[in-house]
Amino acid sequence: MNRLGARGFPSVRSSVPMAEILTAWQEQYGSTYSVEVLGDYGIVTFEPEYIKTILATNFDNFEKGPRFRKMFRSVLGNGVFNADGDIWKFHRAMTRPFFVRDRVTDFDIFDRHADIAINKMIERLSEGEPIDFQDVMSRLTLDSATEFLFGSCVHSLAAPLPYAHNSPRTTNVTSLHINDRFAKAFAEAQAEVTLRSRLGDLWPLRDIFGDQTRDSMAIINEYIDPILQEAIENKKPKSKGGDAQAEKLEGPETLLSHLVQETDDIDIIRDEVINIMLAGRDTTASTLTFILYCLSQHPDILATLRHEILTKIGLNRPTFDDLKECKYLRAVINETLRLYPPVPFNVRTSINSVTLNAKDGGKPYYVPANCSVSYSVFIMHRRKDLWGPDALEYDPNRFLDERVHKVYLTPNPFIFLPFNAVKTNDILQGPRICLGQQFAYNETSFVLVRLLQAFDTITLDVDAQPSDSKPSPEWKGRPGVPRDEKIWMKAHLTLYAYKGLWLRMRLANQAIQS
Repeated sequence: MNRLGARGFPSVRSSVPMAEILTAWQEQYGSTYSVEVLGDYGIVTFEPEYIKTILATNFDNFEKGPRFRKMFRSVLGNGVFNADGDIWKFHRAMTRPFFVRDRVTDFDIFDRHADIAINKMIERLSEGEPIDFQDVMSRLTLDSATEFLFGSCVHSLAAPLPYAHNSPRTTNVTSLHINDRFAKAFAEAQAEVTLRSRLGDLWPLRDIFGDQTRDSMAIINEYIDPILQEAIENKKPKSKGGDAQAEKLEGPETLLSHLVQETDDIDIIRDEVINIMLAGRDTTASTLTFILYCLSQHPDILATLRHEILTKIGLNRPTFDDLKECKYLRAVINETLRLYPPVPFNVRTSINSVTLNAKDGGKPYYVPANCSVSYSVFIMHRRKDLWGPDALEYDPNRFLDERVHKVYLTPNPFIFLPFNAVKTNDILQGPRICLGQQFAYNETSFVLVRLLQAFDTITLDVDAQPSDSKPSPEWKGRPGVPRDEKIWMKAHLTLYAYKGLWLRMRLANQAIQS
């Protein structure tokens, strides 16, 4: 393979948008190229066929790899997202049975926490103040995830919401509410392991005087371990007879109570719940944040979506069947996942050497054994040669009209990968597909419906955005960046709006009265 001499993967803390850097490199070097940093050789690809090879057709030859596992072990342990081979198969087999349809379509948890979140938002908006919607969604999804896992939540929504930097009510005094401790520790642990991945092989130097995630993980384990220990001690013995199907449907109400039926090893259980909590909380919070951002920029799409919701569901609590009927709702979610995928970058390591097929008349790519292969669905989802000349435009109809069948997904389903795999003709392609995919779609849909039942206008409060979190005017129209982008995207393990998403929203009943 030709070593193209491209620079290494960019840090998203750069003052230049990551979308521009990677899109520019794609235009210069193609959709697959090699990189060499400090003698460390790797490959970067945005090519659907190659990503399909990594995730599906040659899955057994690509793993997270020892480097990734070591970087993330102090936070993720040997859980399902940080394991390979037989350990991964064990965790996957242990967890998967819990995510049956009856579990992920039980909306009671979503309803409770959505009500609390909306009431908190109404209270703050009634003061004439904007809300950091990203902060609220991070709390809501954390509370939902911990209740789903443990049967009780961390009550992060009980803590006061922040005020914007330009509010007279804001203060320089930083006092951490007790209900924020867990959330803050969780965020700091993620930020630290993300920094390790950016430092590459130099990351152990940062930990030379001690594990930088130790304090954060101590707070997390202080909350989790007593719950795990109690669950292990109180677990019900497995039935040795009777109706197995009835037991499956009735049986454990939480993921934790399911896991303790599989093992008494507290380390295995802890690793698994932390892994699932990370996925269940951050990806959904990211998706909801960017949906509301997009709706704030497209009032016509907001109006169309509200009309569908009010026509098909009204002001009732949505059911699973209701959500299935809301086709435009799913299209809005998918279009947001296309432009703002929660996990924008990922990496695998080749076990054995492999040759990737030639593309567009070029030469095949040789991937040596033990080679890092990074891929970005973020860039792939924005490629104009895959999604058309309007690839940077936010248009949910692209998932509803003939484009989806004749141009995009039906001919080439691997161009859309928000969940690490695809399903075609009910055949799963990609063993590492997100276990909670349907759970995430359901929570996102449910919360979005509840929000738009309550509010009819959404606007971005540009003045509330800290000045250093706004995109530079120089970014406008640059490669890979929508013309009117008004927020600065960054990423740790998941994509987020730098320094928050500050919104003003109007109650629907106020609109009716005006």
